[in-house]
Amino acid sequence: MVTDYIVAIYLGTSHLVGIIGKKNTQGTFTLVADEVKESTFCIQRGCIHNVAETAIRIKRLILELQNKLPNSRIEKVYIGIGGQSLRSIDHSEVRTINADAFVTEEDIRILNSQCGNYHPDMLDVLAIAPPVYYLDDKRTTNPVGIPCKRIEARYKLIVGQPIIRKSVINSIENQAHITVAGIIVSPLALADAMLSPDEKELGCAVIDFGAGVTSLVVYKNGALKHLSVIPLGGNLITRDLTSLHLVASEAERLKITYGDAMPDKTQDGTVSLGAMEGTGMREIDMSEINTVVEARAKEIVENVYARLEENDLKDALGAGIVLTGGASSLKNLQEMVRERFRLDVRYSAIRKGLIENENDMVGNPRYMSAIAVLLQGTENCIELLHQQRTTDSDPVTEDDHDSEQEEEEPEKPAPKKPSKQKKSTLLGGFGKFAKGFFDED
Repeated sequence: MVTDYIVAIYLGTSHLVGIIGKKNTQGTFTLVADEVKESTFCIQRGCIHNVAETAIRIKRLILELQNKLPNSRIEKVYIGIGGQSLRSIDHSEVRTINADAFVTEEDIRILNSQCGNYHPDMLDVLAIAPPVYYLDDKRTTNPVGIPCKRIEARYKLIVGQPIIRKSVINSIENQAHITVAGIIVSPLALADAMLSPDEKELGCAVIDFGAGVTSLVVYKNGALKHLSVIPLGGNLITRDLTSLHLVASEAERLKITYGDAMPDKTQDGTVSLGAMEGTGMREIDMSEINTVVEARAKEIVENVYARLEENDLKDALGAGIVLTGGASSLKNLQEMVRERFRLDVRYSAIRKGLIENENDMVGNPRYMSAIAVLLQGTENCIELLHQQRTTDSDPVTEDDHDSEQEEEEPEKPAPKKPSKQKKSTLLGGFGKFAKGFFDED
């Protein structure tokens, strides 16, 4: 029995997170290895900012992951992306059915193919949600076999600036020399990994408070209703705190340790700060810290509320709101969201049954996006090396990785099929459905 190993890397504003998972025949994963690298100055607001530096850090991350899985070589990776330009747009395809006929699988295939060939101006389609079908303007979940005169498929396309894909390919394939197995929209993958079918049916919003951006995904009646990204995140709170004459590292520490989205105004106190060069010890009032924290947290929450209101989704969330992301751990943020939205608000983790060896990573916001991307993987990403040098007992280094390739090529010149240029696999949060659209040029 062949075991598939999936490798996923999430491009976060604060960290690059790599995960290796072993996938069994039932589709359940066992987490095998993980690595985290800081992405400061490489990724900004969810997008690759410095292509060359990102490539260097990705290459190191992959080598360290590879060293944790003996006798193996990582051949390809799935990349989880976000970015402030991501959003959902509506698109419909219509097909007329012959008189006295019914909808067939071929009709569905043609509609999907037409949607896959649609290219909006100045935008790149990064994922396609499964459509909602209307037969003679009446909604149905399974149209095949039903007679009608007209079938309409209404899609949600996840689009972004073309630079998102170009930067990923340039950084990872062209410079780090690692094949990209698929580019996956992280907010969709995260919602798919966290929400149950019942929650999607009742209506549920997933708010991912990240370091650089805050993403919003909404499901209702079992279908994707909305995706948008707000260019505000936890890093802005840290930046605001530096206005209190703090260096960035000290501001981050104070935010994590003392920051409160809904502080008790009756409680006073001070925090002692370490001495800086040329100055002695000093203290700062807690009220000053939390005035800054509360103002920025409220701004982010109000922006999320406005997106729901603009799209008439505020009253559609029967299953409430799920919070995730590193910045969601801010004290009393859950209470602030609950008070503003007047809904049930909770933290959530990856659904039970998707990961076999559940551990602290499954509930840790730092790892959840990477795990969600991993769960979307369908292609084996690792080559197992059965012949190893008997004298080589040390971990593989970056130089060893290159030399191994040179030595193995003459020993085992495996015939390769002629290369065929094709687009990177597009999976989003919908795996096999979206992949089928792009198999043909």
